[in-house]
Amino acid sequence: MKPIAIFRHSPGEGPAYFATFLDRHSLPWTLFRVDDGVSPPPTPDDFSGLCFMGGPMSANDVLPWIPLELELIRMADARGIPVIGHCLGGQLMARAFGGTVASNPVKEIGWGQVEAADSAAQLATEWLGGVQRFEAFHWHGETFTLPQGATRILTSAHCVNQAFVRGPHLGMQCHVEMTDTMIRGWCRQWAAEGVPPSASVQTPQQMEENMDTRIAAMRAVADRLYGRWIKGLVSP
Repeated sequence: MKPIAIFRHSPGEGPAYFATFLDRHSLPWTLFRVDDGVSPPPTPDDFSGLCFMGGPMSANDVLPWIPLELELIRMADARGIPVIGHCLGGQLMARAFGGTVASNPVKEIGWGQVEAADSAAQLATEWLGGVQRFEAFHWHGETFTLPQGATRILTSAHCVNQAFVRGPHLGMQCHVEMTDTMIRGWCRQWAAEGVPPSASVQTPQQMEENMDTRIAAMRAVADRLYGRWIKGLVSP
């Protein structure tokens, strides 16, 4: 099988558990370190799927690689190559498919419950395997609108659109790929966010509490989401 292309936009936001999942299923992958100046490929034709990770920038920023990735997502869609996005990656997908990205009503930082969308019960069951709610990790100040042809499958009290499905594609606002190392690293940047603790913003101490148990529970759901996504991978 052709490898899965993974696009990293920040050194602290790599493929993490997504890569672990692929390795466990003997699925090859190639990492594009966009943050190191590596350009996205001109077409998706050499890959069975595309994965876009998070990053501190906005999907609306004027950066040379953003138009390239938007076009790559659109080309993948036209060829039936599945795309998956985490946080910024989900926002890029939404933009590529005609949605918009703007400020969320509040910043969402730390652990928070997300729920299967009632309006798409059958599709949510297909991707979540019957899970109705789980605790996901969050770190964002912006969010996306649903693009045409997309269906919301996850929502939360602080962010309406937590995940959408569009054909074989999965775009997520939340982070299900987190590792303990990533969480601790991000917590060191907490003060730079400039927001006090609130219902939607946890302190580093709160985020690190029972972290191993929380990560294990989230990975059980990530396995369902990733497992459904790889069913759409394009074989040679």
